[in-house]
Amino acid sequence: MIRWWNGIKSSWHHSFGLLWLMVIALQWVSYTEPFWLEETTSAVLLTLAVAAVIEILLPVKLIYRLLLEAAAAVYLTYRMVLHYGGYVPNPWLQTLRDRVQEMLSNMTPYIWFALGALVLLLLSSWWVTSKPRILMFIGMNIAAFAALDSFTTSILWREVAWTVFAGMGWLVTQHLRSFQLHYPRGWTYLLKYPLKVAVNVAIIFSLVIITGVNMPEVRPTLTDPYTAWQEWKGGGGGGTASGTSGVADSGTSTTSSGGTTSGYSTDDNNLGGGFNFDYSPIMTVNSDMRTYMRGETRSMYSGSGWIDDDTIKRGPFVGAQVGQLLEQKVASKVETRELKISVKLLGNNSYPVLFGGYSISTVNSINGEAAGSGLFWRSEGSELLWNTAYPREYVLTSQVPVVPVDELNKMTYEQLYGREEIDDQYLQLPQKFPERVRALAQEVTSQGKTPYEKISLLQQYLQQTFPYTNQPDLSRRKSKDFVESFLFEVMEGYCDYYSTALVTMARSLDIPARWVKGYAPGEQAELPDNIAMQQGAAMLNNNYTITNADAHSWAEVYFGEYGWIPVEATPGFNTPLLTQSQETTPENAAVPEEETKPEQADVNKGTQEQGFHMGAWIVAAASAVLLSWLGFLLWHYRMSLRFILARLRYGQPLSPVQKVEAETARWVRYARRKGMLKEEHETLRESVDRWRQERPASAGNLSALLEMFERAKYSPEVVEDKDWRSVYTEALRLRQSIKSGK
Repeated sequence: MIRWWNGIKSSWHHSFGLLWLMVIALQWVSYTEPFWLEETTSAVLLTLAVAAVIEILLPVKLIYRLLLEAAAAVYLTYRMVLHYGGYVPNPWLQTLRDRVQEMLSNMTPYIWFALGALVLLLLSSWWVTSKPRILMFIGMNIAAFAALDSFTTSILWREVAWTVFAGMGWLVTQHLRSFQLHYPRGWTYLLKYPLKVAVNVAIIFSLVIITGVNMPEVRPTLTDPYTAWQEWKGGGGGGTASGTSGVADSGTSTTSSGGTTSGYSTDDNNLGGGFNFDYSPIMTVNSDMRTYMRGETRSMYSGSGWIDDDTIKRGPFVGAQVGQLLEQKVASKVETRELKISVKLLGNNSYPVLFGGYSISTVNSINGEAAGSGLFWRSEGSELLWNTAYPREYVLTSQVPVVPVDELNKMTYEQLYGREEIDDQYLQLPQKFPERVRALAQEVTSQGKTPYEKISLLQQYLQQTFPYTNQPDLSRRKSKDFVESFLFEVMEGYCDYYSTALVTMARSLDIPARWVKGYAPGEQAELPDNIAMQQGAAMLNNNYTITNADAHSWAEVYFGEYGWIPVEATPGFNTPLLTQSQETTPENAAVPEEETKPEQADVNKGTQEQGFHMGAWIVAAASAVLLSWLGFLLWHYRMSLRFILARLRYGQPLSPVQKVEAETARWVRYARRKGMLKEEHETLRESVDRWRQERPASAGNLSALLEMFERAKYSPEVVEDKDWRSVYTEALRLRQSIKSGK
């Protein structure tokens, strides 16, 4: 046992190096987690953790450690594949050889990820053994994270911060190791005061953390390389369907750089980020009723966005012809109003769908002709697909639902969904969907008895609790789940945030919902005064201009025989089909102006407390360390601080004699407060003689203080700092004697 303990003590620097390596490794696992299967992530994490424990606690020969670590990697990978259902043993296999072959085949490729991570950990711990190599290793990791942050949609500032933290700790460890080797006697002395060393290290780390947290946010002077590259490709604001410019209000970029602009995108895998409004016109619409121009639907939520963006694989579709009546999903209890819409494209943009009011029933003409090719219809999502040269203009007819709100409000779960089987895709949620989002949905809708009432409560909560902004503060984001980070951390955003939150929260309540994207109605064109006067007030202007800034996303909720009903959760937008009574006509809807942040609803206060993550704890701990250090400094230098004001008054430090006089005046004032008055005609000796008779218990202290004062004031002896400190100490004893003598 002693030999084992000595081995651990002699390799302490290696153990700390492994811990700092593990911190960095965890950042890479954090980055790869959205792309890896759960089996892979779990196998890699457990393998690294067990390998670090073996390296630290088993200081045996290298070959033995390697064998143990490899065996652990194989076993842990096997257990993870079993746990996640990737492998079910075949009970009919007879021989051990067949069972092993089957097991190994099912462990591929997970085992290679685990062994690869193990090799990288061990090679790094073997190679990084000096300060230059530590700096090079940390610099390479930071550069890699910075490149990924700049050239991909990932936001890796937290990974960079943890890597810098690990690098600082590693450098401190290496410095202490160097000190141990070069100054063994000094190292022995340091070991007698480990707390002092730990406190100083903690203070340095805390200063760095607090400084970093409180650094002012400065917008980058140079354009982000990823954004610059996308703009160079032509996606910087033309409203293309390439998915490179973000969606306005439906932006797909996760950065908030000033170069990202609004527009329609087909890539919704990673929602979030910020954008600038681009008011470039892209189409004009003529209809006698303003409506949302519906484009595509999404139903598969991954935790970071909507991943079913493949137009071909999203669901079955059939060829369609101009003039043909398109097949509709019948909602037997909802009437519809026919709406004819004429669309004219203003640029050379191309999209995968034709836009129209919900739901399109007929395409009347394309490019002015009652014929056309490349048209397909997906009835499940009410999507009108297009795969050839995009038309410059088209006319179509839509059926706009008129919802009987009062009737729908009374329909229970059983009445709405009991007679049919709901498609699982409209209730799908990720396996790791955050439980506190489910809990919040339950809390917000606790007063609702029917699905419609619960959706109304969710809609109201989202609209009234979170302010709209096109530049959300992503520095507050901690959670990997897009909805969770919006509801509990970022707490502001644009349409993608609200619509995705509504869909996923509805699904967590077993209410079918899907995500829809397209365009808000746009702005009505103003007629010149002379034309308006000629046409008269009764003549309506039915022309609307839609810009890139009108790109939008919203939710659709399924209510059984009432069909799919659009629901708007974004503040400042309004699709009245859910909240207004029958026979209403849509109101104007426009992109909202920048709003002030409303007071949070009571129900959200509890959720904010739940969102206090590890990063906040670290900042709080660093603050506590610095406050404790400041308190210690004030206490340690409390005597010197007494004379700061006097020093400022005289313009120079006080001499020891002046300090003795100041301390004497101080204890005399204390004596006065205790009823020991010094008359104006009395000298200090006369007063002390009288006080000694009045308070015999304090006579000794009074005599000592008088002697110190007279020696400093009248004696030719040199007075030093220790003399005024003696006055201070004796004055404390006087206070104690006066208190005890009462």
